[in-house]
Amino acid sequence: MFDWRRPTNLGMKDGRLAPCKPSPNCVSSQAAPADGEHYIAPIAFRGSMAELRRAVERMERATVITAEGHYLYAEYRTKLLRYVDDVELYYDEKRGLVHVRSASRLGRRDFGVNRKRIEALRALMQAR
Repeated sequence: MFDWRRPTNLGMKDGRLAPCKPSPNCVSSQAAPADGEHYIAPIAFRGSMAELRRAVERMERATVITAEGHYLYAEYRTKLLRYVDDVELYYDEKRGLVHVRSASRLGRRDFGVNRKRIEALRALMQAR
């Protein structure tokens, strides 16, 4: 629960991002739609990975860690306590969708921060 190290379960495995843990501090477009606590719609997108990366980098306190092929992993740090949230994006170019996962590294609750972050990213990408 209080481990600051980068998670080892991140990345694509069998075409999927890591599942959310049961705690309510994670959202994923690959969670079951009936799971209202964790599910968030993928982002409709037709563009390049470079555009996707630029959108992430325009967000406050974001650092891109990995960008390979159609996968991008970034860390976001909270302003005050410097907590880290892990954000993964997978661009399914054929379907025109970006699958997302945003999870707090520490704690149990995030007070909706991860969901708001993905919605802010969605708005940035749709405004381009």
